[in-house]
Amino acid sequence: MAKKKAANLLPKLTETEQDLLSHIQHGYQLETDSLGGNPVLRHLKDNEEMRPLSANRNTIKAMERRALIRPGKGRDPLTIV
Repeated sequence: MAKKKAANLLPKLTETEQDLLSHIQHGYQLETDSLGGNPVLRHLKDNEEMRPLSANRNTIKAMERRALIRPGKGRDPLTIV
């Protein structure tokens, strides 16, 4: 029964959030402008950029509120927690 309770406590992720987290786990950095909008995924190995069409400022804010990502210090990009 404890496993069922633990599973219910995990936050439900939207498809967009799942997509962003999957890219981050596979070596991409999530970068935004100074206001948290215009998210860009940048691959660390070859500097390839991707602009997720369905992600916006509200997606980033929601992920921060749920402690899925947090802003880095200074000009560092957002990082996965």
